[in-house]
Amino acid sequence: MILFVLQDRTAITTAWTEFTRCRYERSGGKYTSDASDAEWALVAPLMPAPKKVGRPRTTDLRDVFDAILYIATTGCQWRMLPNDFAPVSTVRRYFFDWRDNGLLAELNRQLVAAAPQAEGRAADPTAGVIDSQSKKTTESGGIRGYDAGKRIKGRKRHIVSDTIGLLVGLAVHGADIQDRDRAPNLLKSMSTIYPLLRHIFADGGYAGPKLRGVVEKIGRWTLQIIKRSDTAQGFEVIPRRWVVERTLAWLGRCRRMAKDWEKTIASAEK
Repeated sequence: MILFVLQDRTAITTAWTEFTRCRYERSGGKYTSDASDAEWALVAPLMPAPKKVGRPRTTDLRDVFDAILYIATTGCQWRMLPNDFAPVSTVRRYFFDWRDNGLLAELNRQLVAAAPQAEGRAADPTAGVIDSQSKKTTESGGIRGYDAGKRIKGRKRHIVSDTIGLLVGLAVHGADIQDRDRAPNLLKSMSTIYPLLRHIFADGGYAGPKLRGVVEKIGRWTLQIIKRSDTAQGFEVIPRRWVVERTLAWLGRCRRMAKDWEKTIASAEK
């Protein structure tokens, strides 16, 4: 459910000050995870219209959207959804429908475009930063693998963010797959959605002529490796790379994503 971190992503792209803390305080809704009126105004135009035939719709789609945000934020099971939301079966059916028909992916794209436009910049990014994060899975099953470097058995969230940290590319796969081996497929999947994005910043895990050669074949991509200084001691903020690392940290704000609870890759990516 990575999409729903974008619920407050535009707020986090600015520094946290006393002004911004008050501006993005989430205390007016039924739950603090609920979408604000301004956020719902961005989401509502993309919601499916009522069908012209059949039984009239009685479910409030904002209530369904808030229920999905509640699950993502709190990390609760589907069946633990509070009774003041729509029935669990209804919420889950809408989530699966929106996941499979591409609505959630389109919503992600629209929100990513809205943030830079609000600052007077171009909607489509031209550069990005790539990285991955290994997370444990549960007994629910599904694809998994062992990341020997992190000593984690589970999955990797392989992401590309733009230069301010907004999520523009995502692939979830077994943790045993090396970053440089899965990067070409991830970049190729982004080429039609963000045609202007051609420059990628990466860490040393993506270095080497093999990956560079594959990347050059799938498009006009340029790969720039940003390495940590050999003389650095302790923590060091690395130029460009800190942006995507912050994005990965944002995912942990939603407890549902502190661990990969999903059985299917499709649900894990949305």
